[in-house]
Amino acid sequence: MALVGLVRVGTSKQETARQHDDLDPICVKVFEEKISGTIKVADRPGLQAALDYLRPGDLLTVQEADRLGRNLLEGLIVLNDLFQQGVSVKILSGIAAGEHTERNLILDLALALAEDRRRDISRKTRNGLAAAARRGNKGGRPRVVDDDKRRAILARRAEGQSLREISRGVGVSLAVVHAEVQAAELALGQDRPMPDVSKYDELLPSRRTADGASA
Repeated sequence: MALVGLVRVGTSKQETARQHDDLDPICVKVFEEKISGTIKVADRPGLQAALDYLRPGDLLTVQEADRLGRNLLEGLIVLNDLFQQGVSVKILSGIAAGEHTERNLILDLALALAEDRRRDISRKTRNGLAAAARRGNKGGRPRVVDDDKRRAILARRAEGQSLREISRGVGVSLAVVHAEVQAAELALGQDRPMPDVSKYDELLPSRRTADGASA
């Protein structure tokens, strides 16, 4: 029996050293993958390569169950898929630590707890957003651009300035400038920059003077 390791991270910026420290000394070979979007075994080249390397009696070995997926729940789902393929798995630490050749009561309880936790987080998030909405607040990230900055962006664009010039002049990122200009042009049904800033006015809230007249 041999241990074949799998190291997984979601992005190339994440470190794999700690996983390698645990797996390298005990595994005959360690495969590595950087993948974040999918949990399907067939769509994961690193995991698939490790499975192809396994011989009868070998154990696929990971540091923790969540290394099989993006989180504990998905890791346990992948673990169940591996059992259905007849793959034996060794988990070094955390929930479901140990050597496993098939589903058992401990794994069933771990999967149930992880799913319950996911539902609880989802429920609390929905309740929090609903409570905020009742108080007049909206969830999500605060807007980077207020009405004055948006007006300045569109005015500069109408004068023919490049997106980069606008970004420097208004003091917001190039991505934000691009998003605001694109949204304005799409809303007005245009496929090119507008020649007159007044054409953008319908997209912006009117500013009013103290006597109530539009500015």
